[in-house]
Amino acid sequence: MEQLNQALFLLMNAQDPNPVLLTIAKLCANQLIWLVPMAVLVGWLSGAEKTRKFMLQATAAAILGMLLNQLIGLVWQHPRPFVMGLGHNFVPHAADSSFPSDHLTLLLAVAFSFLLHQRLRVIGLMLTLMGLPVAWSRIYVGLHFPLDMLGAVVFAALSTGLGVVTAKWYLEPAYYCASTLHRRMFAPFIRRGWMVK
Repeated sequence: MEQLNQALFLLMNAQDPNPVLLTIAKLCANQLIWLVPMAVLVGWLSGAEKTRKFMLQATAAAILGMLLNQLIGLVWQHPRPFVMGLGHNFVPHAADSSFPSDHLTLLLAVAFSFLLHQRLRVIGLMLTLMGLPVAWSRIYVGLHFPLDMLGAVVFAALSTGLGVVTAKWYLEPAYYCASTLHRRMFAPFIRRGWMVK
């Protein structure tokens, strides 16, 4: 399995990249992820109670995904390609465990959470499809192996499921705290009718 993982990496990793393609890959690898918190924030600021609870559930799934990834990294340290001297690396990165990809786990945990709710399904599908260039680019620039991406899909799905199953314990308290903070922070805008209460 490891030999296949490395062989696939070498096929997908940039060898002598076109500068334009490399720039696009770097943007996909590092910047597309910012659309995820933006989507959650916009959903919270513009949504009613039900939508806001969906945003909190997606956030919980993302946090659970990151926690699972950290636990996996503690139990099984898999070196990144550049640490092993494989391929070419075009983006500086800490030499921490490569498996699974944090970027893709975070993105897909939110995307899968959105897919579970009819109102957010289109956005969830768009975010899921956005996972393809993110996964490709992080292999292309030398940060991850293909199996890191497969692991991210599995752990994102697992964390989404956990977020749904455990919602009965955290969702109402989290909504109360987040709503209270929201009303205090944005009180002047809410009074003027510029923002949803």
